[in-house]
Amino acid sequence: MSTLSDLLAEHTDLPGAAVDHLQLVVAEWQLLSDLSFADFLLWVRVGEDDAADGDQYVCVAQARPTTAPTAHPEDVVGSRTDAGDNPQLRRAEVERRICREEDPRWYLGVPVRREAVPVSHGGKIVAILSKETNLAVPRVPSGLEIAYLGIAGDLCHMVGDGTFPTAEPSPDVHTSPRVGDGLIRLDPSGAVVFASPNALSAYHRMGHASDLVGVRLAPLTRSLISDPFDATEVAQRILMALDGQPSMRTEAESRRGAAVLFRALPLRPGGHPAGALVLCRDVTEVRRRDRALMSKDATIREIHHRVKNNLQTVAALLRLQSRRTSSPEAREALAESVRRVAAIAMVHETLSTSVDERVDLDELIDKVIPVIGDVAAPESHVKVSKSGQFGVVAAEVATPLVMVLTELIQNAVEHAYPPGNSGQIVLTATRSARWLDVVVADDGRGLPPGFSLERANGLGLQIVRTLMESELRGTLSLTRRERSGTEAVLRVPLTNRRG
Repeated sequence: MSTLSDLLAEHTDLPGAAVDHLQLVVAEWQLLSDLSFADFLLWVRVGEDDAADGDQYVCVAQARPTTAPTAHPEDVVGSRTDAGDNPQLRRAEVERRICREEDPRWYLGVPVRREAVPVSHGGKIVAILSKETNLAVPRVPSGLEIAYLGIAGDLCHMVGDGTFPTAEPSPDVHTSPRVGDGLIRLDPSGAVVFASPNALSAYHRMGHASDLVGVRLAPLTRSLISDPFDATEVAQRILMALDGQPSMRTEAESRRGAAVLFRALPLRPGGHPAGALVLCRDVTEVRRRDRALMSKDATIREIHHRVKNNLQTVAALLRLQSRRTSSPEAREALAESVRRVAAIAMVHETLSTSVDERVDLDELIDKVIPVIGDVAAPESHVKVSKSGQFGVVAAEVATPLVMVLTELIQNAVEHAYPPGNSGQIVLTATRSARWLDVVVADDGRGLPPGFSLERANGLGLQIVRTLMESELRGTLSLTRRERSGTEAVLRVPLTNRRG
């Protein structure tokens, strides 16, 4: 589907500043649509070279209300119309005012009332907004509906004046409170003339027990917020809106612990002060869940940190026991245990600083390789290197995979080279969306005749085989290289881990 910028570039010769302004209109117009209980279509005049005849317009964007049935269930973007079928478009452009059809039109069996709102920028009309209301559902005018439509009328006039939306501030409109979250209208003095039920509930949660109508909102809000700096900021932004300056959303916590989002917009149709619109949203439960998740994440990281410390203590005890043991076989077994415990400890050390239970394998393996060299035989001259990118994996993959790789490397260091010989072991990683393929290759003496991985009774290979089958759910093969040495090929699935 073509974007707004693509359609404007294809059908118009509007300057960049006008295109940016239309982007701002589209970013803000869900507010207009919800307040108007109507669909909004953005029409631009087709360039002279692109128009076949007459005054033609193309629809470049579309918004539907969340407060009422849509008048256009189908996608209208890209469709064309002319001044004969939509005369109010041409009238709004020429007369530079909001134009309304006298009688509704039937569209796909639905009566639709259309109004055209000129979009002004830099003193020129750069596009037309068509406000199209579905009249099939009868509406009984209520205080809320009257307030909504009044605010929508003011904002539409400001669109025609070129004073709404403004270029600054605009980066947070998609995370700001919406119409249905809570709406308050202020008169030019800052007193509340209307507050929606949700807005009233938000202020009740903040600690204001009575009605809001007639209350000056800025000092009231300041008195309810616990932090004095936040209180001053929210009150100042409400006063700025009354002075004609829009503001970005801000969040504050009341003395009772309720968290509320605020956004204030000026209402100045025709340049005349008409008060301000304040949108608010109670986000107390959202923030409570956020804090709970942050606390949970911090607890998990602390657990990983303590497990790492405990494993390092275990490794230190094993080293101490190894020094007191006279049997060479026992010392070797204890040294292997130290290596395994150290590898697991490194995984937990990495997880203790992770925010999402994921591990950078490249960074971790770079730490593990020197540990293997430290516990290798003193007469060994084997160099271990890594190529390719392992990438970031989940913790459930990282721990067993690091164990498998350390066992395979250690096995190669111990068995592939005679004492005093030098050599090289290379880990090569290849990653796709579904698989992580790893090759551990050495240039040593190779596998003994008749070797079978399934019948191998060494503890290291038994650990490797068990982890590959039960934890990683991958495959492993050990083969002799063509010239010399052994090659271990691992394939680990990265998707559908849980089952």
